[in-house]
Amino acid sequence: MQTTLATNPLREGISTRRAPEPCALVIFGATGDLTHRKLVPALYNLAHEGQLPQSFAIVGFARRPKTHEQFRAELHDSVAQFSRFQPINASVWDSFAQAIFYHQSEFADSQGYKSLDLFLRKLDAERGTAGNRLFYLATAPTEFIGIIEHLGASGLVESGPAARQRIIVEKPFGRSLATAGELNHSLASVFDEHHIFRIDHYLGKETVQNILALRFANEIFEPLWNQKYVDHVQITVAESLGVEGRGGYYDQSGAIRDMVQNHMMQLLCLMAMEPPTALEAEVIHDEKVKVLRAIRPITPDQVQQFTVRGQYASGSMAGKPVPGYREETSVAPDSRTETFVALKLFIDNWRWAGVPFYLRHGKRLPKGVAEIAIQFKAPPAVLFAAESSEPLEPNALVLRIQPDEGIAIRMNAKVPGNTINLQPVKMDFRYGGSFGARSPEAYERLLHDAIIGDSTLFTRRDEVERSWQIIDAIIAGWDASPAPFPYESGTWGPVEANEFIERDGREWRRP
Repeated sequence: MQTTLATNPLREGISTRRAPEPCALVIFGATGDLTHRKLVPALYNLAHEGQLPQSFAIVGFARRPKTHEQFRAELHDSVAQFSRFQPINASVWDSFAQAIFYHQSEFADSQGYKSLDLFLRKLDAERGTAGNRLFYLATAPTEFIGIIEHLGASGLVESGPAARQRIIVEKPFGRSLATAGELNHSLASVFDEHHIFRIDHYLGKETVQNILALRFANEIFEPLWNQKYVDHVQITVAESLGVEGRGGYYDQSGAIRDMVQNHMMQLLCLMAMEPPTALEAEVIHDEKVKVLRAIRPITPDQVQQFTVRGQYASGSMAGKPVPGYREETSVAPDSRTETFVALKLFIDNWRWAGVPFYLRHGKRLPKGVAEIAIQFKAPPAVLFAAESSEPLEPNALVLRIQPDEGIAIRMNAKVPGNTINLQPVKMDFRYGGSFGARSPEAYERLLHDAIIGDSTLFTRRDEVERSWQIIDAIIAGWDASPAPFPYESGTWGPVEANEFIERDGREWRRP
């Protein structure tokens, strides 16, 4: 798909976006939850804001027999429930629904891909989609390679860098370096790398996108963004939910594969990367890869020193009893799968030498929250030591990713009165309050970027594989280690995780 540069008339200030060209989006796994809860509501929201191409079509590809009208009616109910625009706008929906179609086939049926090709050619003629295709793999990961191979064998994908077909792949991108390599090899046999969009919905969140703006558009921060001034960085992604019926999948994955290898490593890269020479996809990917390559490996015999893993036991959430992980449906009664992980990573380059990055993620924690906290070094105590009974709190800059997207700064200020009494205060910025509008959902931004061909917020092959190299070594060490430490549901993880950071003279933030 070729694209042109255009200024976005909906936004003030400096903004250049490529205008979307005609496109047909084919969703494999179109009857699943992802399609109904996220993808189609996000596409409707884009249509509501006039950000879809004039010539556009959505084709659901799934196993169940269904008519176009049945599929549209089901998606109407999903949009009415999950769109951020409520109530549903009848005129927007009517126009949007005319672009929705359904194609029934087994994923392994080669004839189904041939008939899909004919149907897409018909849409080209009727709706002007011009041969541009965007394939979205919203199926179970076990189906990915088979679908990719059928797309290649059916003639649905042109070869070469000028091809007009792209593919979006949902995580997980494998479950190890070896399996990620197999998936990447399959993708590369059919698509050029710049036509492959590995989607990580965390990168579509407004605060995550704002990391580069915060760092490089504000001179007050970037000079301090290094080992001279930063004491440590904490990245926390806490979930109050358990496995929620996904016990069979989660027991084969665990916290480090499900969250750390992808979402949290991407957050770390954006926080630690060097300034890119341009806001272009390849340039930003190059800087992220440099960070991953600079991360000091944790060898299997070092896991006890640099990691803690836990597994939630029974407890209570919001006053209601909840079962332990091993009591969840489809979870092995002797499972050693971790539901909590804490890591200490070092980035061995000039900017971050000696600065620990603490990553923490867990399920059944007291609340769901995601944030990045940069804690600066404490100021010299000599000036206020005699006047203040308590040591000065170090400054902190906190980026809240969810649930309330925003940025907060903790600093010290004098309490009104005749004596010098210093206390920490917080300056708080919230996106909703400052801009007067609800932030777009992550999938809205990412789907729009994929349609226009901008891969900046997606993940490149070498990022995936380098991240797996780091994680595989940790998992190998865990396989030869004792079982995860238990922690009560509704607490902030095992006590060993607190001891882990306290050994360094630090403590976890309470979000």
